[in-house]
Amino acid sequence: MSRGDNGLRQRVRTARGRTAQSTRWLERQLNDPYVRRAKAEGYRSRAAYKLIELDERFGLLKGSKRVIDLGIAPGGWTQVVRRKVPGAKVVGIDLLPVDPIDGVEIFQMDFMDDAAPDRLMEALGGAPDLILSDMAANTVGHPQTDALRTMGLVETAFAFVQDVLAPGGAFVAKVFAGGADSQFVAEMKRHFATVKHAKPPSSRKGSVEWFVVAQGFKGRRGED
Repeated sequence: MSRGDNGLRQRVRTARGRTAQSTRWLERQLNDPYVRRAKAEGYRSRAAYKLIELDERFGLLKGSKRVIDLGIAPGGWTQVVRRKVPGAKVVGIDLLPVDPIDGVEIFQMDFMDDAAPDRLMEALGGAPDLILSDMAANTVGHPQTDALRTMGLVETAFAFVQDVLAPGGAFVAKVFAGGADSQFVAEMKRHFATVKHAKPPSSRKGSVEWFVVAQGFKGRRGED
């Protein structure tokens, strides 16, 4: 591997047992400024900067008191919340194990489990004013299928949002293939004052991920 000093790009030799694809991934990681910055600033992943940039644009975290992080692993988004609004109560959930984060209750379980919503709300102790979803379905390599599988998670999260989010609250979710479809966006606009798509600068140019940002929740189902 060549030296990475003085801004020189690091190249990774293909080692025995390492595929060309994994070599390219490792080389990209080593040369990614957000990966280096995350390591220097103590964030668990470069994804932290996506939330930081979304917050800078939309003011999501200001005044937040209760936050739910869906798909919390490895914890970068929650780290941002804890640093920016240290007084906020935060709970998270993920299928994957997540190392503890001070002041955060984390559930290792499937959000699609019928018991998950009640577990999250009991731990939170009140209506959330911000729900974050960085959930994505495991990819199968077929773009349309992957997008549909992830949108299924987003739609489930949105149903949860309608049941529990505090009036005036916000919902942020990762979507693929250029954003949520028009019918889903129209449904979201029925429940939120504003709904916008955003692709933060830290999202890799070649990535198909976008984020839908909904703010100004109009009220829970049955209350509007």
